[in-house]
Amino acid sequence: MIELGDEIKDTVTGFKGIAVAKTDWLNGCTRWTIQPSVDKEGKVPPAECFDETQLVLVKRKKVAQGRHDTGGPIPVPRQQPMTGR
Repeated sequence: MIELGDEIKDTVTGFKGIAVAKTDWLNGCTRWTIQPSVDKEGKVPPAECFDETQLVLVKRKKVAQGRHDTGGPIPVPRQQPMTGR
């Protein structure tokens, strides 16, 4: 079973990189977004999505998953009295 942070490879195209996102579709298809490493010029290639059934695990947990705390406390909006009506 693939997990976020695993290095995975598409068996059809040979595309390889880190699993950075998982998408479950209404019809039952699960797709993974793979982010490859930087290229020889130091540029970050675009990520691509593939069906889970054609992916294989290369290396477990190559990249540690980040924190799940993605935001801070949200202030409660203050209500202002309506004027002029």
